[in-house]
Amino acid sequence: MKDKLPEEQNKQLGKGMIIISWVLILGMLVWFFGVLETNKRNPNQNVATTISTTGEKEVVLQSSSYGHYIANGKINNKKVTFLVDTGASFVSVPERVANKIGLKKGAPVLVSTANGTVEVYATILDEISLGEIKLYDIRANINPHMDGNEILLGMSFLRGLSVTHEGKQLTIRQ
Repeated sequence: MKDKLPEEQNKQLGKGMIIISWVLILGMLVWFFGVLETNKRNPNQNVATTISTTGEKEVVLQSSSYGHYIANGKINNKKVTFLVDTGASFVSVPERVANKIGLKKGAPVLVSTANGTVEVYATILDEISLGEIKLYDIRANINPHMDGNEILLGMSFLRGLSVTHEGKQLTIRQ
């Protein structure tokens, strides 16, 4: 009887170790595929800046698997995610993100969007940076109607820069 007790304990321990192993394997697979999906959606998580042959700062963005140019950057030294939108007149910040990074609402303004006319709030961004490209005092809107966390990086930021599109790359020069 005493000989069977350690044998049963070993079986129980073995079953427990197998369960723990499977949980760890499944957890690692979920983490791995989560990272893979994040990189497909935003391949520009660590934006690098180079100096072009003409001495300009240059950022090259890769398109996402959905064909958009999404990149991490900063507003007022706070980390954000941008969606480059050359069709947007201004930088447009979802209200939820604006509150999180401490932006102040200004005067209400009516703007035309793909979803019709909406009321947004004017604001000024002290600094926007995409890699080492930095611009100051940029006009923007706080949009309470936007879902998601991406900030539309519109022409109020891009108009003073050189933007070229070739294949699946967007090059921005300052």
